[in-house]
Amino acid sequence: MKVEGIKTICNLGTGTMGFGTAVMFAMAGYHVKMYGRSDKSVDRGFAGVKAALATYQENGLVKAADIPAIIARIKGVTTLEEAAADADFVIESIAEELPIKQEVFTKLDKICRPHTIFATNTSGLSPTKIAEAIGRKDKFVVAHFWNPPHIVPLVEVVPGKHTSQETVDVTWQLMEKIGKKPVALNREALGFIGNRLQLALLREALYIVESGIASKEAVDTTMKYSLGRRLSTTGPLESTDLGGLDIFYNISGYLLEDLCNDTKILPLLKAAVEQGKLGAKTGEGFYTWTPEALAKIKKTRETILLEWLHKDKKMEF
Repeated sequence: MKVEGIKTICNLGTGTMGFGTAVMFAMAGYHVKMYGRSDKSVDRGFAGVKAALATYQENGLVKAADIPAIIARIKGVTTLEEAAADADFVIESIAEELPIKQEVFTKLDKICRPHTIFATNTSGLSPTKIAEAIGRKDKFVVAHFWNPPHIVPLVEVVPGKHTSQETVDVTWQLMEKIGKKPVALNREALGFIGNRLQLALLREALYIVESGIASKEAVDTTMKYSLGRRLSTTGPLESTDLGGLDIFYNISGYLLEDLCNDTKILPLLKAAVEQGKLGAKTGEGFYTWTPEALAKIKKTRETILLEWLHKDKKMEF
């Protein structure tokens, strides 16, 4: 299987991730079968597609004249048979539950042609475990898009125990063709790269607040106006090189033993979840979220990320 042979995409899911991946493939010229469990789900998916394209248009990332053709390349379907029968590549963004994913891919294994590559957009489940029940284990891979998938460039390509190098390579090439920035892991690991780094950062952030070192506002401000800005151009290892390995060596000598190394969920997070304070979706988490405050921060995040999309087209990091 070569990337040039991929013509039709089976896009499973119409939620936050599903419509976003559908947009990316359709904008790159692929025919997309967007699967939802009901007509209502499909309608929701198309609403997301149109909203994403409207945002792209407002920011000069797509021409208004091109939008009807992009939407026309997406066909909404409500059966796996119609979604997958002629697919060359499957991208799955359904419920983040192992049994559900295994059930769907077992069905797809019987429907799809032998050359079809299966990719899951899981944010952390093991590709080896998901692929246990299918025959084409060599053609199963993780393609983890970051949310929002039509704006954040990264896609983590993660092989399972039996995934072939060809499958990794073709998936990587396909991600590049749709305008993403892929990274490939040498082997699978819980949380892949991004979520391992994100959870290590969150653990220390929670510890700083819990132990009274600083407030949550101080922690978030520090990240946004220092590391957050620098890490967008130089990753942690590049930053270390630029700062001097001897400097970081000396800091490590006294600081590492003072950092949080707890392997259990920290009390601040545990208490919030037990109280039903789940963040923006419930109106309260570490912060209180009014509809106005939520709309404002989402708009700010989107604006900044779109500015970076423009920069990405002009420079290579």
